[in-house]
Amino acid sequence: MNDLELKGNWNEIKGKLKEQYAVLTDNDLAYEEGQEDQLIGHLQQKLGKTKKEVKDILRDI
Repeated sequence: MNDLELKGNWNEIKGKLKEQYAVLTDNDLAYEEGQEDQLIGHLQQKLGKTKKEVKDILRDI
């Protein structure tokens, strides 16, 4: 997923992630442009998934 896809669709992606993973909060999903690696790392910890799994989740949404 490139930065533009994440940035352009982030509100939609965020809503779907919160539906799918009730453990995630707005703070968990705070996204700032250029901070994709931090976001992915935080989601890895929160969801107990690998980096590849998190990226796959984001792509599939």
